[in-house]
Amino acid sequence: MNLSQNWAHLLTVPKERIAVIYGGTSAEREISLMSGKQVLAHLQSAGVNAFGLDLGADGQDQVTQLQQVNMDAAFIILHGRGGEDGTLQGVLEFMAVPYTGCGVLASSLGMNKLMTKLVWLAQGVRTPAYEVLNDSSNWAEVAKRLGLPLVVKPVHEGSSLGINIVDSAATLERAYRDAAEYDRDVMAEQFIDGDEYTVPILNDLSLPAIRLETDNIFYDLQAKYYSEKTRYLFDNPMTKTQQQGMQDECRYAFQVLGCRDWGRIDVMRDKHGENWLLEVNTAPGMTSHSLVPMAAEAAGLSFAQLTLVILNLALARFKDG
Repeated sequence: MNLSQNWAHLLTVPKERIAVIYGGTSAEREISLMSGKQVLAHLQSAGVNAFGLDLGADGQDQVTQLQQVNMDAAFIILHGRGGEDGTLQGVLEFMAVPYTGCGVLASSLGMNKLMTKLVWLAQGVRTPAYEVLNDSSNWAEVAKRLGLPLVVKPVHEGSSLGINIVDSAATLERAYRDAAEYDRDVMAEQFIDGDEYTVPILNDLSLPAIRLETDNIFYDLQAKYYSEKTRYLFDNPMTKTQQQGMQDECRYAFQVLGCRDWGRIDVMRDKHGENWLLEVNTAPGMTSHSLVPMAAEAAGLSFAQLTLVILNLALARFKDG
């Protein structure tokens, strides 16, 4: 697979003035700033007329910021709520500004782990069993229904923020309270014991799956963005047929949510060889530790070329009407 040869039409340098939108006010702001810095640097290195826009910096009104900048198109790399949930996409739609990535509906669905599951289950995508939690939940009954251990997570957060793995009903409520600090909507999810993978999607193609190994309890925020000990492996115990099966499942799951252009699906593969899809990321991290650039490089695209492909997909869609 060498995408730089196959996608020459997506590697041209556009003449448009591009705003790289990052920052925001969500709990993922710092990660977004890191991603935005990388995307901006690589676009500029490729010769793109790009500039950075730190949305919401210093308490500025975000809509006013968007209205005041001179941009022909936007590269959205603003993670979390306000940037990855359809909100920013909707504003740019009203402004008739082309933007990268998923549209309003797919962004909103992808940011909501509960709605993602409901769509996936309706379309036959295997995803772990779950239960929505609240202040009146019976913790012992939840543990009994889902089994232990289980995963507790905010419904609307990314970067593994607020996620805990619990092995007793006694610790379930504490994990719920922790997740509720990030989001009023919290869910518990069946724990899948197995290998953790991620499958990036680019232009309707599944890129090579990456197997993740960490000495942490799970692939958490520290392991994702800061640790030098996290292991990102393209070799794995799957056969070629099994790898293709995982990639096909992820591409299908991406499509049924209405996603487009690029993203990432996180997967657990259990001891019996079954794949369990966890969530979709519609504006994944683009830092020096991030997974989409790694998979793209394995497929023959440099970081700079990856940013060009994502940008040109958005510009072509706008030109096609």
